[in-house]
Amino acid sequence: MFFSSICMYDEYVMINNEGNNLPPPPSLAKTLGPSFILLGLALGSGELILWPYLVSQWGLGILWGGLLGVTLQFFLNTEAMRYTLARGESVFVGFRKISILIPIWYILSTFIPWSIPGFSSASSQIFARLFSVNETVIAVALLVATGLILTIGKTLYKTMEVLQKTILLFGIPFIAILVLLLTKRTDWVLALQGLVGKGDGWWFFPPGIGIFSFLGAFAYAGAGGNLNLAQSYYIKEKGFGMGKYTGKITSLFAKGSHEMQLEGTLFDENPENNKRWKQWWRVVNLEHFLVFWFLGFLTILMLAVLSKSLVYGKQLESGLSFLFGESQAMQQQLHPFIGSLFLVAAGIMLFSTQTGVLESSTRIISENVLLLFYKPGRKFNPSLAFYLALWSQIGLGIVVYLLGFKEPRLLITLSAVLNGAAMMVSFPLMYILNKKRLPKAYHPRLLRRFALLAGFLFFVVFVMLTLLNP
Repeated sequence: MFFSSICMYDEYVMINNEGNNLPPPPSLAKTLGPSFILLGLALGSGELILWPYLVSQWGLGILWGGLLGVTLQFFLNTEAMRYTLARGESVFVGFRKISILIPIWYILSTFIPWSIPGFSSASSQIFARLFSVNETVIAVALLVATGLILTIGKTLYKTMEVLQKTILLFGIPFIAILVLLLTKRTDWVLALQGLVGKGDGWWFFPPGIGIFSFLGAFAYAGAGGNLNLAQSYYIKEKGFGMGKYTGKITSLFAKGSHEMQLEGTLFDENPENNKRWKQWWRVVNLEHFLVFWFLGFLTILMLAVLSKSLVYGKQLESGLSFLFGESQAMQQQLHPFIGSLFLVAAGIMLFSTQTGVLESSTRIISENVLLLFYKPGRKFNPSLAFYLALWSQIGLGIVVYLLGFKEPRLLITLSAVLNGAAMMVSFPLMYILNKKRLPKAYHPRLLRRFALLAGFLFFVVFVMLTLLNP
């Protein structure tokens, strides 16, 4: 018995010591995953809808906004990753430790913009046009299908990673093939000029462009709004850094207890952990740069140039008419099947974006509601909170849609503008969190502090211009 007690004590000490040390980082290939989920949130919004629409109206001179937007979001996302790598808890747990008012802000600023069913409205409009079925029935069915996909999977993170990887690995190569077949060299010359703000006789902002629409696209040059901070959840549940020692949201049908603590543990400062921190920081930044920044901006660029080549200068109606115009041009220049396949791909991408949006926003809302009752060491059931919030959001989205708010591009733009205001707040909060809650050795460097300040100021300017020129 004595020997057994000694063994149990040694095992406890080993686990306890392990919990205060950073695990060694894996290879880059094994880290791929979290950024695909965030990229999936971007693909069906700014990349597929807002930037191609603006280009169809005003040309490629506005592409500088997409480049700047996705770059600023890269810095915001990686600063969220910094906190979670070091502490093994979401950034929202860290915000709660600063003030109870911050969870209230994130509940409201996530719930209001993301309850607007813009993506399901857009995908239902596409499928209704393709298959001649009732648009309302499809929209409701897609929202319910989203809820079922997120509810049935064993673990929430794995469900999202597999879904988004599958769709992106099909969607991006398909878009690249269309670009090779349908765009011209002159379009790419104009795109390169647009990256520095040069348009057709104007710089940066073409005459007549609505600041409301531009801010929406700027905010959605990436995930958009508070959803950028969901990257904190994804690296935690992938087991990055100190996230290795924390729990995951599982399906309510999964066996075992769903209760867990929301807070994590800061690793000890010692030479080995410092070395591992630098290795982790390099690999997660590279993964996010390659997947989120590079693939994200490449997709914005390809779809924008495709829009310029196919529908720029043509008389288009409102809504998704530019997307249907692209499909018709593909039918004429390539084959009718290709045009229809493009719409199918667009509808699937929008559906995956809706799934990702509901998953990310529900995570944020449900955890911040729990954090209103937070005490150190207290256990919660985040799975139950998540699924209650998920089906509440789905129900609200159905009600909003049935009330007649159906114009998809307007809904997506409105949601994007509201998220631009939310993102404006996240830039300074993220800097404050990492400075207050992390040791000085792991604070953001000068370049990153400048990027966070620049992000805050850009969104302040755009939000103010939007309010002054509605």
